[in-house]
Amino acid sequence: MHVHQLDLNLFTVFEAIHSEGSITRAGQKLNLTQPAVSHSLGRLRELLKDDLFIRQGKKMVPTPLSRSIISEVRNALHLLEVSIQERGFDPARSNRLFYIGWRNLFEPAMLPPLMRRVEQRAPGISLACVRIDRRDIELDLVSGDADLAIDIAMAVGDAVHQRQVLAEDYIVMSRAKHPAIRGPLNLKTYLSQAHILVSSRRMGPAIIDAELKARGAKRTVGLRCQDYFTACQVVSQTNLLLTMPERFARVANAELNNTLHPFPMKIPKFGVYMYWHNAAHNDPENSWLREQIMDLFSLPDHHEHDSYLHM
Repeated sequence: MHVHQLDLNLFTVFEAIHSEGSITRAGQKLNLTQPAVSHSLGRLRELLKDDLFIRQGKKMVPTPLSRSIISEVRNALHLLEVSIQERGFDPARSNRLFYIGWRNLFEPAMLPPLMRRVEQRAPGISLACVRIDRRDIELDLVSGDADLAIDIAMAVGDAVHQRQVLAEDYIVMSRAKHPAIRGPLNLKTYLSQAHILVSSRRMGPAIIDAELKARGAKRTVGLRCQDYFTACQVVSQTNLLLTMPERFARVANAELNNTLHPFPMKIPKFGVYMYWHNAAHNDPENSWLREQIMDLFSLPDHHEHDSYLHM
């Protein structure tokens, strides 16, 4: 196959079918009729000598070949789109939909101010917040399933940029007038109480447990749950303690009357990082969104640092 045989529109249709799982919805996304989408798919099937998609009920399921090339196709289409964009990006006229991968913990504190700024400066831009698996972060970024990811520090490959957005102190939340806490919370009292551990994992320690272990200490976990807002509600009705980053604790506790205590020993701050793929590094729209996030939340010297984290 030679380049002159290729029609890039066929790959645009291919990507839409892969994303939507339906010829009809792909046509709606591209503003094409169903016969036009089917015709384009037929031409690409002939060129690539593969079915590409197999109908299972109402869904078009990608073949192994489709799954193996979708990342490269999306990356190529995105690079082409970026290369032909006008250099003078006007956020006020953009209608871009951004996918941001992050965890539930970040949304209450970070999403309202971010959305308020987007609404004021770029009313046509939309955000879709999705949950991604840390193990798949690079794949999600390169495939376009996420334009940005926000998470804790982690090792990533050479093609993924990272930048620190937040550095938060840990606090301890207790119910008001907790019977065991009189005055400042000390480590002895902290360790004597039962705790809530918030995690989506079935088992395993939290960062706090690792810090305590390094100092020869251990806490008792009385409840393991998946959501910090739920944990705050439990705190308000029990004697369990909850340890979490301060910014997020203050938002989660806004409607409650729980008491926030400084963590009773010195430990590293909770770091929040933003990740994006090298293919989007020079995309003016992606750059604009990254800048909004950094301006709203980041450390004072964020403009001077752009680093990678590698294993």
